[in-house]
Amino acid sequence: MSLVSQIILEADNELRYPSIGELQSIRDYLITGEKRIKVSSKLRDKEQTIIQKASKTIFQIHPEYIAPGGNAEGASKRSLCLRDYGWYLRLITYGILANDKTSIEKIGIIGVREMYNSLGVPILGMIDAIECLKEATIDILNNDEIELICPYFDFIIQGMSQ
Repeated sequence: MSLVSQIILEADNELRYPSIGELQSIRDYLITGEKRIKVSSKLRDKEQTIIQKASKTIFQIHPEYIAPGGNAEGASKRSLCLRDYGWYLRLITYGILANDKTSIEKIGIIGVREMYNSLGVPILGMIDAIECLKEATIDILNNDEIELICPYFDFIIQGMSQ
């Protein structure tokens, strides 16, 4: 849910107008809208480049994943890993566009540890993979854009680490 929706729903639930602080938050949200759209578009357009770089790095860190018997052994298992990378990158864009981590939490964090554990996927490896995805993303962005995306990656990493 976007910041604007949250503020409106909260004010309506309390039968009041949005406060000055809430209106300022909406103003700030709207002012940064173009930047958030630009960054989200860049991540979408560079998805394959980001994923390729991140996957190369994670498999250098954890070569056992692509070795015989590893979680990413063979083309089909590796493509599932890359699919997850794309999924997490897409979640990041949702958070950026909404300027809120709620969508990431609802869609991508709740239950993720249990899912990966049930599939036999090492959670520490997924944390490393998200770190690699973050670094590969940082490589294509300028400093302002990096400042915008890092909290969302960190939120996913933190959520997986708990």
